Amino acid sequence: AGAAAEARFISSAKGKGLFATKNIRKGETVFVERPVVSSQFLWNALYNYRACDHCLRALETAEENAQRLLGKSSLVLPHPEQCSIRKDLHQQCPRCQVTYCSAECRQAALEQYHQVLCLGPSRDDPTHPLNKLQEAWRNMHYPPETSSIMLMARMVATVKQAKDKDWWIKAFSQFCSKTASEEEEVVHKLLGDKFKGQLELLRLLFTEALYDEHLSRWFTPEGFQSLFALVGTNGQGIGTSSLSQWVHACDVLDLPMLQREELDAFIDQLYKDIEKESGEFLNCEGSGLYVLQSCCNHSCIPNAETSFPENNFLLHLTALEDIEAGEEICISYLDCCQRERSRHSRNKILRENYLFTCSCPKCLAQADDADVTSDEEEEGEGETDDAELEDEMTDV
Repeated sequence: AGAAAEARFISSAKGKGLFATKNIRKGETVFVERPVVSSQFLWNALYNYRACDHCLRALETAEENAQRLLGKSSLVLPHPEQCSIRKDLHQQCPRCQVTYCSAECRQAALEQYHQVLCLGPSRDDPTHPLNKLQEAWRNMHYPPETSSIMLMARMVATVKQAKDKDWWIKAFSQFCSKTASEEEEVVHKLLGDKFKGQLELLRLLFTEALYDEHLSRWFTPEGFQSLFALVGTNGQGIGTSSLSQWVHACDVLDLPMLQREELDAFIDQLYKDIEKESGEFLNCEGSGLYVLQSCCNHSCIPNAETSFPENNFLLHLTALEDIEAGEEICISYLDCCQRERSRHSRNKILRENYLFTCSCPKCLAQADDADVTSDEEEEGEGETDDAELEDEMTDV
C-alpha cells in the first residue's frame, strides 16, 4: 500500500502542508515515522529519566519508574508481566557507557553519529568541549525543556560521519526555514533576554566541540542562528514512559468486574500520588526532527494527532476524523486546554511560539469575537488541572 499522505507546497506564506492521498477513516494510523535525528533533553537525562540514547525507549521497568517518580522504593505494581521492558536486551557503548535498549540501537547510533560524539573515558571530564557545551546549555535552558543543543550536535555528527554528506545536508535543509528576523525571534524565545550573548557563547563552544569545514556555514553567526531556529521551529517533542505502557496494557486486560475496579482505583491513586511528588514531569522527554510530521500545519480543530505508542521515537499520526483524499491533514500545536480558549488567546500563543496567526475554520468563525485576553479567561480556569493531567497521561 502506498503512503496515505504526501507533502505539497501550498504558498510562500504557508510553506508546505500535508495532504491525504486516499480516504482515511477516523482512528486509522496515517503513518508511522522515524526521526531523521533525535535526542533526549539534557536535564531530563541528568534527573535519571533513563532512556535509550538512540530511540528514547524508557529503560526502567514500570515498577522502577513508579518507585522513582513516587520517591518510594517499596512500591509494588500488580500485573508485572504487563511491563514491556526487556533489560536482558540492553547494551552499553563499550567506550563511554551510554545505554541503548538493544544491539540494533547501539549499531544504528554508531553508524549515524556516535563515533563523532562518543566521549570515551572523558565522559565525566568537565573540561571536554562537548561537556562544556552541554553544561552551558543546561545553564541557559531550564525545565520545562523544549529543545536540546545535542539535537544540533547530532546533526553535525551525522554529516561528519556520512559518506554522502550532501544527501544529509539536503535532508536537513528541507525543514522549513524562516527569514533572519523570524529566526531571531525563535532564538530569543528559546534563550530569553540574554539571547545574543548566550547564542554567541554557544556558537563558540559548539565550534570548539564540533567544527567541520564541510559545514562551515553552520558555524558562522548567521548559519548557527539558522540551525538553532530550525531545531526550535521544527523540533517535535517526544515522550516515552514504561509506566504509561504498563497502564495501557492493564487497561485492556480482561478482568472480573471487582478486580477491574480495584486495578483502576489503584492506578488513579498512583497517578495522584506521583503528581504530588514529581508534578508534570512523568516522561523521558526529548525532541526529534520528522520530515513528514514537520509539514503538518496547525488547526485549532485538528483532524489528526501525534503520539508515541511504541514507547520510543516512532511517531504515529492518527486520524481524529474521517479525512477525504486531497484534504489537508492538520494537527494542533496547542494542548486541549489552550484550544478551548478564545481566538485572541490562542493566536497570542501561536504568534509568540510559532510566529504565525491562525486562519483555521474555527478562528475564521470567531473572527468577530471580542478580544478577551488570557488574564480575564484565567479566572475560570482553576478546574482544568485534572483534565490537563489526564491529557499528560494519554499523550505518550
